[in-house]
Amino acid sequence: MQGQLWVELVGDLVMARIRGEPTAALLQECQEKVLFLVQDAERGKVLCDALEMEPPPVDVPLAQRQLDEGLGAIKLKRAIVVPNSRLAYLARLAFGEGDYRVFYNDIVAAVKWLNDEPVRS
Repeated sequence: MQGQLWVELVGDLVMARIRGEPTAALLQECQEKVLFLVQDAERGKVLCDALEMEPPPVDVPLAQRQLDEGLGAIKLKRAIVVPNSRLAYLARLAFGEGDYRVFYNDIVAAVKWLNDEPVRS
C-alpha cells in the first residue's frame, strides 16, 4: 500500500500519522508540515503514529536522518508509536541521537511522556 500522511495539531501536540509504506518524498512532506505547525503554533512536541505503517526499505529511514540533520536550532521532542520491533528498529535508525522515545502500541504512554517532560534545549 502506498504511503499516506496526516499531520495536524491536537491540543498541545503536533500529530503525524503515516499509513502504508512511506517514501523519502513522503517523509520530507511530513517534516515540512510538522515544522510549519511547530513554528506556527510554537509547539515542539510531536507524536508520530506509525501503527499502520509498513516497513520501508532502509534508505527511507536514512532519508529521515538527513532531514533531521538540517533542523539546526529547532528542537523537537518526538514520541514514535510503532506496532512491532522491526518498525522500532527503523525508527531508531531514522531518528538517531535526537530527543525521542519509541513506544510499542501505546499512544497513551507516548502522550504522557511528551507532556511530562519539557522540550530539551
